[in-house]
Amino acid sequence: MISGYERNGENDMALSLFRRMWVSNIKPTSSTFACVVTVCAKISDLGLGSQLHGHVVRTGYNFDTYVSTSLVTLYADCKQVEESMKVFYESADRNVVSWTAIVTGYGVNGRHEDALHEFSKMVSFGIRPNQSTFTSALNSCCGLEALERGKKIHARTIKQGLDFDVFVGNSLIVLYSRCGDMNDGLKVFSLMGLRNIVSWNTIVVGCAQNGYGLLAIRIFDDMMASFVEPDSITFVGVLTACSHCRLLEKGRHFFQMLRENPAIDVKLEHYVCMVDILGRSGNFEEAEEFIRSMPIKPNATVWLALLSACRLHSNIEVAQMAAQEITNLDPYNSGAYVLLSNIYASCGRWNDVSQTRVMMRCRGIVKIPGSSWIVLKESRHEFVCGDRSHPMTSEIYGKLDWLGGKLKEYGYVCDKNFALHDVDDEQKEYALTYHSEKLAIAFGLIATVDGNTVRVFKNLRVCGDCHSAIKLISKIVGREIVVRDSTRFHHFRDGFCSCGDWW
Repeated sequence: MISGYERNGENDMALSLFRRMWVSNIKPTSSTFACVVTVCAKISDLGLGSQLHGHVVRTGYNFDTYVSTSLVTLYADCKQVEESMKVFYESADRNVVSWTAIVTGYGVNGRHEDALHEFSKMVSFGIRPNQSTFTSALNSCCGLEALERGKKIHARTIKQGLDFDVFVGNSLIVLYSRCGDMNDGLKVFSLMGLRNIVSWNTIVVGCAQNGYGLLAIRIFDDMMASFVEPDSITFVGVLTACSHCRLLEKGRHFFQMLRENPAIDVKLEHYVCMVDILGRSGNFEEAEEFIRSMPIKPNATVWLALLSACRLHSNIEVAQMAAQEITNLDPYNSGAYVLLSNIYASCGRWNDVSQTRVMMRCRGIVKIPGSSWIVLKESRHEFVCGDRSHPMTSEIYGKLDWLGGKLKEYGYVCDKNFALHDVDDEQKEYALTYHSEKLAIAFGLIATVDGNTVRVFKNLRVCGDCHSAIKLISKIVGREIVVRDSTRFHHFRDGFCSCGDWW
């Protein structure tokens, strides 16, 4: 009965029944403890779980594999991963279940390097990973943006015949799509014999984020033709695809389809997507009316979508209104101030830029510094604007100088509208030349084999000047350059970007 309640999510009833069992002087077995500790893990009840751990030790059940594995999961889910490791190494028999629990535990606590270390150790001890182990290890590769390590794990799934497993397949699609390798993600999807709703959603969202918007919509149509019912995540994916591909009418069509689907509640993220579609298309009056007529109270994220679109169209009036709405809802939202300041700077309104920055200082709001990084051979190389701390700084700057000369041959002139400080033109050009993404790309070109794709990750939105320069750089060096910014992936090939200059 306790197990039945636990499996059906009735955690309170499971614990209530366990207490009745306890006061009735019926001694719990190892199976009872394993089940009740699992309930504690699900509800993150560290106090009760620790008490049960004490009883487990006194009864000697701590040497039972299933009990110890439940304790590993409990401590990991309660952010006590060191306790998880202690229980794991004290257990008498470490099998695939307990190893999977510790790999997963590290992963859910964001300690992805440790998770992959334990995965490698498990394999070296001759224990064959199962579907759950592979899924957890691939999720950690995704967390580290470690594409090459993920590919090695993919190869191992093929050797074990698990690459067609739906859960492993889903994790592989997530890995490839989040690391900007959508071609391999699509291959995995096409080879899957069995697909569930997660499979369809993952490929639709992945295509949308990687600039394959029309393909995302075609896959959505295939999904509907396969009689797979979409859910709220599916519609986030197709609406995002419409936003990234200027498909205003398609966006309206999908949003209406969503509203007419009684099985799905329209959530805030759907409204954010629709505001983004309207704003990017320049329909600011309609976007504002849409926000004010929402049945759900709009939050700062909704207005941020509108404010972000204002930069694309240099609409200062709407930007000021949207920024005011955001600060009314969240006075310490740094994104609103930074976006508004950037819009002012792009229009040369330096007094307004100065006033906005003074307001930020007075309120103690700090702008997140922009940084870009590249992962090579299991090492992360991170750069900030004008960075000179990297061991290969001289080679990196030499490469950028060489690229600068080639860019001028192609007629490139830096766009000083994206310099965010009121300084002279020479200083603006210098700052733009050594933006963090350009430094990361230069390093990637030096450190990788000619012809290989260079993949760069950035914590903020890529600036318009860098976007123009990277398009030409991809043509000059004859390589694909993939840049993931805070909004989406940009795939630069032969002088063009997958976003169509619309982001």
